[in-house]
Amino acid sequence: MTPQPRPDAGAAVKAADRAHVFHSWSAQDLIDPLAVAGAEGSYFWDYDGTRYLDFTSGLVFTNIGYQHPEVVAAIQEQAGRMTTFAPAFAVEARSEAARLIAGRTPGDLDKIFFTNGGADAVEHAVRMARLHTGRPKVLSAYRSYHGGTQQAVNLTGDPRRWASDSGSAGVVRFWAPFLYRSRFYAETEEQECARALEHLETTIRFEGPATIAAIVLESVPGTAGIMVPPPGYLAGVRELCDTYGIVFVLDEVMSGFGRTGEWFAADLAGVVPDLMTFAKGVNSGYVPLGGVAISPRIAETFARRPYPGGLTYSGHPLACAAAVATIGVMEREGVVENARNLGRTVLGPALAALAERHPSVGEVRGVGMFWALELVRSRETREPLVPYNAAGEENAPMAAFAAAAKRNGLWPFVNMNRTHIVPPCTVTEAELKEGLAALDAALTVADTYTV
Repeated sequence: MTPQPRPDAGAAVKAADRAHVFHSWSAQDLIDPLAVAGAEGSYFWDYDGTRYLDFTSGLVFTNIGYQHPEVVAAIQEQAGRMTTFAPAFAVEARSEAARLIAGRTPGDLDKIFFTNGGADAVEHAVRMARLHTGRPKVLSAYRSYHGGTQQAVNLTGDPRRWASDSGSAGVVRFWAPFLYRSRFYAETEEQECARALEHLETTIRFEGPATIAAIVLESVPGTAGIMVPPPGYLAGVRELCDTYGIVFVLDEVMSGFGRTGEWFAADLAGVVPDLMTFAKGVNSGYVPLGGVAISPRIAETFARRPYPGGLTYSGHPLACAAAVATIGVMEREGVVENARNLGRTVLGPALAALAERHPSVGEVRGVGMFWALELVRSRETREPLVPYNAAGEENAPMAAFAAAAKRNGLWPFVNMNRTHIVPPCTVTEAELKEGLAALDAALTVADTYTV
């Protein structure tokens, strides 16, 4: 679609937004939201007709891009047949979505509990683990994000938690592996993995294994920095959970449904958790949907004992119809394979080449269509381009970088001192190269802040 300028319509949308919409994660008087007129595939555009290549996938959810006609048609067809129905009934779209999801989850995760999104999926996974074990504590990692609801945000290991941290959520945090900023003085991935596992086991022993219900980890941490775990780490956590009778929960809200070039990032490690959360890419965010994939061991706990939790709209027919269509599109169009192949042959090598040219890039890391550039003032000292949790003037270098990307037609995903490269998994090689050229130009701005 060719964007047509409609500035008067854009002004009206913007005025209504500023008068009435209360935006998440924002100081309301300090934001200037872009008024979006439309979107298609890997692009969206504003009311002035300016088009942007979306390297954010919305919020890492439009895995098949915007407005895929087959998914739009499936939602329309479902709306004409059965717009909604209560979750206690067996409904065709819900049953089929659960069957298709269970057919792709790792191992024997064959039961699906539907939610409305990722945060409530995490909430329910933790509740299931606590009820299954009868234990109160949950372990989660620093440098993590698990959602904005009360339990999920208290599991989160970054500054978004601080304002809501009750100090009584039963959460104990530990350091997961991240070699570039190692907490374990490691020099190799092998050392980082071994020392991170030793640290985790020490944490378990000192907290008391009999008090710990679950360990919750993102299979690949997302907004905290896209830090792919070193080989053996997730398998090592699985072993620790088995040793101490702890439920292993993998959060695949961001990393699932093709994002890493596999259906789920757990497949990269060959690991099967006890519970796995998902959302976002399950239906490309077209209608809100999330869920928990449940192992037989956990499901058996609630075979004769009611599970005390549910949601009015869980497994909503429109959302489930979108999921069925999305999974079908992913299969027919080879979306998972596209993410894997372009990540390996185009995106990864191109980002490495950018790092060679730009002193502001300290590290490139990622897999599939899930990458991050760590931006620094100095490669030698690894000083971040902006301080941890920077705001205002302290964050000026990242703000300047983001503005430069937008001027070049690229909508970036920036978080603290990182930029994430997370285009739709349906992105083409030509679109990747277009985005990389814009990223190259924006990095010259970040370079001006290096020493």
